Amino acid sequence: MNSDPAQAIPGDSRFATRDSRSATHALSFDIEDWFHIVEIKAVENPAEWPGLSAKSSLVERYTDLILKICDDAKTKATFFVLGWIAEKHPGLVKRIADAGHELGTHSFWHRKVYELTPEVFSKDIGESLAAIRAGAAGSAGRAGDVEILGFRAPSFSITPGTEWAFDVLADHGLTYDASLFPAARGHGGYTAGDVTPGPHWLTTPKGRRMMQLPMSIAPVGVWPLRKRMCYSGGGYLRLLPSWMIEQGVRAELREGRATVVYLHPRDFAPDCPRVAMPIARRFKCYVGCASTEGKLRRLLKDHRWDTCLNVLRGTLKGG
Repeated sequence: MNSDPAQAIPGDSRFATRDSRSATHALSFDIEDWFHIVEIKAVENPAEWPGLSAKSSLVERYTDLILKICDDAKTKATFFVLGWIAEKHPGLVKRIADAGHELGTHSFWHRKVYELTPEVFSKDIGESLAAIRAGAAGSAGRAGDVEILGFRAPSFSITPGTEWAFDVLADHGLTYDASLFPAARGHGGYTAGDVTPGPHWLTTPKGRRMMQLPMSIAPVGVWPLRKRMCYSGGGYLRLLPSWMIEQGVRAELREGRATVVYLHPRDFAPDCPRVAMPIARRFKCYVGCASTEGKLRRLLKDHRWDTCLNVLRGTLKGG
């Protein structure tokens, strides 16, 4: 991983405390529908997505719930919107922008980056940005094109050997990435230790600097089951009890780092449609959805949150 550890700011005074209320954490949502799941044959064909959406779409209903949760907590977040969603649901993008949240891109087609060529990835990013900007056009208080500066890869699929993606992002005017997963996982991830933890600057293969916001990994649990793992997003947040999530937040704080939360609309949906998939994936996809809203509301009540961009700019020198 061609990161620039000298530019990491591990001792930022805003995070050097055990009092979680004095830190600002990064709140983010990946806006996609229930059928945007990688490597599941029943939903892998984009030509069938309009029919799946017409039959049962969760994205508007549960994104509106997310917007209400954020409004209740007086909190701003980053919404990494799938271009396909922005094209099909432009009014949803406008509601996100009208509420004052940050818009980022989650690609257009929800394909894993490591399966694409730089040319195909570039076309995908360009189409996603155009769709999101079109959806946000004319939003309250916005003049001209909406600012889109951040990207999160589907399934955290920027992996060793695909760092060329950072230069593609920079070519499209994006200034930060939130795609690195600093542990092994099913569809991506880096070996532990190969990613600088927390907000940092990285150097792209072409020598450009880009802000990076990796996912949070911390030791959670009780001995002898205590282990370093993700605790603050997606299936991890749904499956783990609140005390373990809080344990992870505080562990990161002791290291001087903010926690990054990421969730999808389907994480809030006990009524999410089921499709055929291996039992382990079924467990990861569907268990715990009824608990997500309560866990998120508790996190927003107990800690201070902001957009990914604001956390990066507040943490990194020269940001």
